[in-house]
Amino acid sequence: MSQQPSSTNWDDLRIFLTVARHAKLETAATILHQDPTTLGRRIRRLEAAIGATLFERSRKGHLLTTTGTWMLEQIERMEHIVTDIDESIAGEVKRISGVVRLSSTEAFGNLIIAPALHKLISNFPQLRIELVASSGFLSVSKREADMAILLSRPTRGRLVVNKLTDYQLKLYATKDYLSSHPKITQTSQLHDHTLIGYVDDLIYSPSLRYYDDIDTGLTPELTSSSVLAQTQLALSGCGIAMLPKFVGEKEQNLALVLDQEVTVTRSFWLAVHEDIFEHARIRAVVSFMKDIVKDKAQLLTSVYRV
Repeated sequence: MSQQPSSTNWDDLRIFLTVARHAKLETAATILHQDPTTLGRRIRRLEAAIGATLFERSRKGHLLTTTGTWMLEQIERMEHIVTDIDESIAGEVKRISGVVRLSSTEAFGNLIIAPALHKLISNFPQLRIELVASSGFLSVSKREADMAILLSRPTRGRLVVNKLTDYQLKLYATKDYLSSHPKITQTSQLHDHTLIGYVDDLIYSPSLRYYDDIDTGLTPELTSSSVLAQTQLALSGCGIAMLPKFVGEKEQNLALVLDQEVTVTRSFWLAVHEDIFEHARIRAVVSFMKDIVKDKAQLLTSVYRV
């Protein structure tokens, strides 16, 4: 590999690092508060300085070349050393600072994490949290996020993975829907009702195929990629939805269906890139996540009405 010339400065390397982690110049520009055109020019300058192409430009953004991947590894080592030095010389609260990007499922991020974040921020005012709560996950291995809450345990990548919590799902519908449709006393009768669920070819985890756990051939007829949209469909009386308890139990207008017969259990897994797992800001967020699920245990795994 070519040696870095003296003209390459840390600011250029920081730009490279941000673009490498996010691929899109526009995203990196927003994070760095700079113009995308400026970032593109700085990247080209860095490539000229080291005499190698670091990125392949494509519709998906700036993708690392082999040299770029090697470069990323070296710069991340530098970043970790700087972070360790900063943390070792700062006080406990002061050293917990910087940005942590957390990827989460849509419902868990919106209904469990977001309402509790004020506690974390009040304890560590220098900490910035980027909560990405969506249908799908950012990749921790690819450094799209610092940590992610996943629906299944990842088996690849340089990750530190811990089971965060189990959670349960039940069937819900409005009382008006149940009173105006055939009575349900057993799971086989669900075939005669409108079920609400995920769009099959947009399912990002096999664990979201909940109806397979209930009865053979059960297929949702009314679908959405968003569990919050599915909740609204159920609330409007469209049909029966399989929802996490921490979603369904907060809705007073939803009633449990086949409460004794149907319970589906799934798990959340917390994955962190191993390179940053020991950083103070990461440990603070991991501890915060463990406190949340402990505090919300009843809402996650047992029937609870607020």
